[in-house]
Amino acid sequence: MRRLTWVVCAVSVVGILELLVGALPASAQTPSKAGASTASEEGYTAHYVDVGPVIGLGAIGGAGVSIGGRFELAFKQIPNWANGILSIGVAVDHYSYNDIFPGFSYGYSYTPIGVTVNYHYPLMNRKLDPFGGVGLGDYIVTTPSNCALCSYNSGVYPIFRAGIRYFWQPNLALYADVGSGAGALHVGVMFKIKS
Repeated sequence: MRRLTWVVCAVSVVGILELLVGALPASAQTPSKAGASTASEEGYTAHYVDVGPVIGLGAIGGAGVSIGGRFELAFKQIPNWANGILSIGVAVDHYSYNDIFPGFSYGYSYTPIGVTVNYHYPLMNRKLDPFGGVGLGDYIVTTPSNCALCSYNSGVYPIFRAGIRYFWQPNLALYADVGSGAGALHVGVMFKIKS
């Protein structure tokens, strides 16, 4: 039943992303406002898409470092909210650690997966992109089969995330976020796919 639920969720997310990405070319072809130039649209825009690797620091349990990735798709600018931008973000992380007791040792493996809706607050400095988001995630936990006391279960959890991008190059941003996931702080780089 649990696997069926994840398959349905994954297919739904993929379907939504395909609809949003399919709508991007038509939106991107709309003429820009008078006086606007391509250079002024650097930074995070209403049609921005990026992906990149992250390292999590200060992970849950005995793990100190996690690895993962982020994907984000901007889909709507909101003039009534300071002209901010809404996006959908997907986060995947992985870490593992071992517990050692006299006579035996065992390891855990955690793979948090989360989906958030993020609000990006526009600044005059287009190189900076602060954002905050809310969503849901799921810990996929693997425990050793020979451990009767290992009661860690996978489970759905709320996500409250805050982060920032710094556009080092037009197609490359340094990235950091805090919030639910495999680490207290995630840092990495994001590569622009589309804007």
